Amino acid sequence: MKKIMNTADQFVDEALEGIICTHWDALKFTQHDRRGVVRRRAPAKGKVAIATGGGAGHLPLFLGYVGEGLADGVSVGNVFTSPSADTMYEVAREIEGGEGVLFLYGNYFGDKMNFEVAKDMLEDEDIKTESVIISDDIASASRDKWQERRGVAGLYFAYKIAGAAAAKGHSLKEIKRVTEKAAENLATMGVAISPCTIPESGRSTFEIGENEMEIGMGIHGEPGIERDTLQTAREITKQIVDRLLSDINVRAEEEVAVLINGAGATPLEELYIVANETNKLLHSYEISIYSMKVGEYATSLEMGGCSISMCKVDEELKELLEAGAYSPFIRHEEGGSK
Repeated sequence: MKKIMNTADQFVDEALEGIICTHWDALKFTQHDRRGVVRRRAPAKGKVAIATGGGAGHLPLFLGYVGEGLADGVSVGNVFTSPSADTMYEVAREIEGGEGVLFLYGNYFGDKMNFEVAKDMLEDEDIKTESVIISDDIASASRDKWQERRGVAGLYFAYKIAGAAAAKGHSLKEIKRVTEKAAENLATMGVAISPCTIPESGRSTFEIGENEMEIGMGIHGEPGIERDTLQTAREITKQIVDRLLSDINVRAEEEVAVLINGAGATPLEELYIVANETNKLLHSYEISIYSMKVGEYATSLEMGGCSISMCKVDEELKELLEAGAYSPFIRHEEGGSK
């Protein structure tokens, strides 16, 4: 294992300290728990607060989505491990501005269990709380069981939509409705070509041959749906895009927002090759691309590979996606959908 760090057991805490000392003008730790991070100007009175959380190792997911027009706070666990319910509770308490809290996170057992405990703790104090769980990884369950899927890079669209709705002053009930609408029209699939190493274990998350790839592998190294000889970018993209379009039933002349996401060790040039192939393929199917984002939005330490996410959009979702947003990791200018 080669990593630039001090000790494995301090990997997450020292990274968090580095983030806070760098972005002190935008972010701060919660008062009693340095695994909780909130917007420096939180709480915002009269606005629904949005809290997220999950294991470390996925930057900019989850912490990178704390900012203006996005989430208000995040709880951070160890690498690929759920945060505690106590941290989730403290984050929510510090960002709540009188209109309730929306928990927005990916579908993983530990996160679900602990967010439910935190939700009960808040409701004992008469703080209104709702949850939206994103489950966009189509490799992890069939469409008829889409709510059982893992939550991956498609969370970007959920943060953008929920954050914009909250910034516009929408109610907790309305924010939950529109975010769930996006979640149901969201699909992601990835390909892995090399593993990552968790600092505390010192071992690779999986083994894969020099000339192999795995379609559908999860962001923690969960098994995919097919292992094969490494294919060209065109062939990989077609496999993924065709499955995504079928999953969310996109037809000619409908619009999709697209996210090309790097897993952590994939050069931007390679991601843009995938973007080019995606663009050509969708145009050949007469499907309109509302927006396309390329970069690292949900990583797995130094895993090699990428994923493609698609969100089928209508006028309501487009308006929210167009809203401005800013965090130290994510910037989106007002109206900058293209």
